[in-house]
Amino acid sequence: MLYWTAVFFVIAVIAAVFGFGGIAAASAEIAKILFFIFVVLFLISLIFGVAGRGRPPL
Repeated sequence: MLYWTAVFFVIAVIAAVFGFGGIAAASAEIAKILFFIFVVLFLISLIFGVAGRGRPPL
């Protein structure tokens, strides 16, 4: 998912350089949404990974 965020960010930058404001804004919004989804999923997997380990046996 982070890959697609980077792809849409690059598309937004290229579109902005060439003056396509609408396409650049839309690509930047998609990249921002995908980035926040990635962060939320990463935090959820981190929490479940730590919680699922439990205590080591004695």
